[in-house]
Amino acid sequence: MSGQLEALQERIGYRFHDAGLLKLALTHPSVAKAQSNQRLEFLGDAILGAVVARLLYDLYPQEQEGELARRHAALVRGETLTQAARDIGLGEALHIGASETQAQGRSNASNLEDALEALAGALYLDGGLAAVEAFIAPRWTRLAQQAETPPKDAKTALQEWAQARGLPVPAYRLAASTGLAHAPEFTLEVTVQGFPPAHAKASSKRAAEQLAAAELLGKLTEG
Repeated sequence: MSGQLEALQERIGYRFHDAGLLKLALTHPSVAKAQSNQRLEFLGDAILGAVVARLLYDLYPQEQEGELARRHAALVRGETLTQAARDIGLGEALHIGASETQAQGRSNASNLEDALEALAGALYLDGGLAAVEAFIAPRWTRLAQQAETPPKDAKTALQEWAQARGLPVPAYRLAASTGLAHAPEFTLEVTVQGFPPAHAKASSKRAAEQLAAAELLGKLTEG
């Protein structure tokens, strides 16, 4: 695995001071759940979201909150993170168990998305915000600039996708509500008839609905 770690660091243009952090970021729960990348994934999800938000804030000074939010949702959704992971060959460096290997776990979209978030968390712990920004900036700036105008509102786009196929409008359900009163976290589920649901978490129900819609739309249209 050491050779894969070296090669990955070359591809991302960053050398870890603590190689253990990188190794942990690439360790799937199928290897050792207690010592896997899940905690780094939690941290990296928040860090990546914040860095992308700042990137968009600087790139589009004339756009308002709603427009920036739509761009942000498109850039942090699972499909985008999975593609970014594939672009840097993250799957090749994953440390996965035998069962995951047999199930083609190195190319599994969920595994790649989780590992990309964990990598962002590891970069933050090893090199601070500057290391994450250096990794994110060139890749996500290119992705952001591919869309001249903000992407369509995710809920609207999902509804149009369903209606174009003669399906009922998407159904949203509050799956969980956690956190303190001043810092709530809502988990929303969205379902389109005949397809598996998607879930997303955010500090408001409205934001969670948008993220869930973007996630489901990405799954429905990928490939």
